[in-house]
Amino acid sequence: MSETEPTPADLAARDAEERARKAAEEAEQARLPYKWTQTIRDVEVTIPVPGHLRGRDLDVVLTKTKIRVAVKGEAKAVIEGTFPHPIIVDESSWTLETTAHPPGKEVAVHLDKVNKVEWWPHVVTGAPKVDVSKITPESSSLSDLDGETRAMVEKMMYDQRQKEMGGMTSDEQKKMEILKQFQAEHPEMDFSKAQIG
Repeated sequence: MSETEPTPADLAARDAEERARKAAEEAEQARLPYKWTQTIRDVEVTIPVPGHLRGRDLDVVLTKTKIRVAVKGEAKAVIEGTFPHPIIVDESSWTLETTAHPPGKEVAVHLDKVNKVEWWPHVVTGAPKVDVSKITPESSSLSDLDGETRAMVEKMMYDQRQKEMGGMTSDEQKKMEILKQFQAEHPEMDFSKAQIG
């Protein structure tokens, strides 16, 4: 074996380290008073609360950079802090939902990320982090994208296919169309010696 190739013992040790790191991360997350998941676009937080509570019994505040969820009259918030990255407040929301498991209800908070290409290591700074380098994004299709983003991705895919086949990109095609139109409008000009491209 060469010096750069890990031995089976090295691989086993690395695997054991990774499993231990993952178990420690999961244990930290399990101790939080809430559960959370994320996609590249948004974050979902669920907070168990007593079944007798109503929406008016809660103090929920969402700003561009902060969150606070508390039961009115209690000294300590269930979750309070600064987001690692800003959210779109108008697209974010919360609801109080009845659950089949104790304690009977949960506050479900939807946070719409401003930056839709960045994973969050935690919901609020100061909370235990997850290793974002280990996150595997969900597969998505073009139909999941908004119109402008979809058009840009389709153009990039078309241009890539054209380059692979030795053809012109959409921008190059557009320039050629403009040149042809200009030539048609100005037949008196000689373009035979023009270097284009």
